[in-house]
Amino acid sequence: MMNWFQGIRLTNIAIICFGAVIFAFGIIHFNLQNGLAHGGFTGLSLIIYYLLSIEPSVSNLLLNVPLFIIGYKLLGRRVFIYSLFGTIMVSVALHIFENYWHAEVLLQNDMILVSLFAGVFAGTGLGIIFRAGGTTGGSDIIARLAEKYLGMGIGTSMFLFDAFVITFSLVHLSLPQAMYTLVAVFVAARVIDFIIEGANAAKSAMIISNHTSSISDAIIKRMGRGSTVLTGKGSFTKDERNVLYCVVNRNQLIHLKTIISEVDPYAFVSVHDVKEVAGEGFTFDPEKHSPQE
Repeated sequence: MMNWFQGIRLTNIAIICFGAVIFAFGIIHFNLQNGLAHGGFTGLSLIIYYLLSIEPSVSNLLLNVPLFIIGYKLLGRRVFIYSLFGTIMVSVALHIFENYWHAEVLLQNDMILVSLFAGVFAGTGLGIIFRAGGTTGGSDIIARLAEKYLGMGIGTSMFLFDAFVITFSLVHLSLPQAMYTLVAVFVAARVIDFIIEGANAAKSAMIISNHTSSISDAIIKRMGRGSTVLTGKGSFTKDERNVLYCVVNRNQLIHLKTIISEVDPYAFVSVHDVKEVAGEGFTFDPEKHSPQE
């Protein structure tokens, strides 16, 4: 039994529970109280509640049983365990917020504000859960499968599936309610992508210059950043020259461009978005990876 839980971190479990609480708070206090649905199986749970008065916490668990079986087979033991904790905690938090810890957040006169906050809370909660390696079942598992086998972003694949669910929600919701729900789901998808990718996002620069050595030295001295020297060849001149590849934090980009401009105003610079960066200078902690003596 202990081997089954090998590799499972209590820290990740705690983070998943925290994200589930944020997600459930938004669902009850913004979606449910203001007559909105949601995407995925949570949205189906809300529609079932509107039609049959069955608590979302109950229907959420029942709907997720088949997907948990699929999730275990395809995603493995660790994600399955994290997802199980996430789904159970979401249902528990939904039950608590609906029946015991209930605050009135009635904003029907400002549905734009409702949809924005619904999306922020849902996206923040799910993003935290995803970063800890879990899901909350339903479309979250489907989104992880799409990421693993189709290369789609989690937020994008969830938005597509959720749009289908929202269309189905028109059996109960009015068209304006469905449209506000779609806004909330879109905001949630963007927040999820930001939390998953934006936290470690950076900028990369390809620098072509006749003074790459001076630029590299200036970057090291003034920014404390390294760079990689690549060999390139001009397609027109056929001249070989060095090309610098440098990755910096987003707030360091202006400093980098200033250094390049000061050393070589004629340098050719191409800047690209880097969704995630790991390693020395970004996520590597030398104190935790000191060489063994």
